[in-house]
Amino acid sequence: MKAIGYTSGPLFIFDKPMPSPEPHDLLVRVSAIAVNPVDTKIRARITAPADQPKVLGWDAVGIVESVGTAVSRFKAGDRVWYAGDVSRPGCNAEIQCVDERIAALAPASLSDAQAAALPLTAITAWEMLFERLQVPLGAAASDRIVLVVGAAGGVGSVLVQLARQLTSATVVATASRAESKAWVKSLGAHHVLDHSQKLSAELQSTGLTDVTDVAGINRTGEHYADLVAMLRPQGRLALIDDPAEPLDIKLMKQKSLSLHWEFMFTRAMFKTSDMDQQHKLLTEVARLVDKGIIKTTVGQHLGRISPENLETAHQLLKSEHTLGKLVLEGF
Repeated sequence: MKAIGYTSGPLFIFDKPMPSPEPHDLLVRVSAIAVNPVDTKIRARITAPADQPKVLGWDAVGIVESVGTAVSRFKAGDRVWYAGDVSRPGCNAEIQCVDERIAALAPASLSDAQAAALPLTAITAWEMLFERLQVPLGAAASDRIVLVVGAAGGVGSVLVQLARQLTSATVVATASRAESKAWVKSLGAHHVLDHSQKLSAELQSTGLTDVTDVAGINRTGEHYADLVAMLRPQGRLALIDDPAEPLDIKLMKQKSLSLHWEFMFTRAMFKTSDMDQQHKLLTEVARLVDKGIIKTTVGQHLGRISPENLETAHQLLKSEHTLGKLVLEGF
């Protein structure tokens, strides 16, 4: 089969042996993929032997060709979506194996490219909002004010929708450009702050005095002291990015604040006992999409899955100016 990988330089296409499914695996022919910041981070950090190029990619939609001996949820011919497992070869390939416990049937109402934009960001946003920050569903969240820092990217675009559509929380998003502000407003943010300015001053201009929860998607470290000042006592800060400098958690002590990391690959990497929560989560997101409650977050369709188009996607992500997700379709 064909795959796209790298060793220490440019991406290139190469022949790779067909993977053999493990007991819980689906053998999937990849139809469409999305590109995420984790792809560029791994590429910058990890090199590969010349005879074993590393295959990136952790967002895909495809058709199941065969299943492992222990698979019970799927059959050949099913159209599935998933974000995969960062410790296994990625979806920048014609064929990929993925554990059934972290996959689900793709939304029937979306095209392959539209669906590929959502799995990784939906899992991350859902776990961040409902498991790490513990924002309750429905009316029980009426006293919560959720601040999403860096809301115009992939994860933020889903998290804003989940918070607005499934909870009664006040949703405050940050963005700096006119188009990114309009984007997050269209997704349901009640207020939009300019993160090129001091966030606490921006918040005051909305009439709000504090927030109960912070979802740090991007550049959390740059705003950290300000975020601590903005958080209500006993509030929560969850983040997914990698601050350049260590966070001084002593700043959180006086308010009894809590700090949470969200890494959506944890369950698959460690084969946790609740690993199938991601199957259930993606199944629920697909239902919400098909009911029109959550919409796809495609920002740009970059064409076919090729080394050249993937290189373009990586460079766009490094600019940190993308809206929504970057998708490619057809190998």
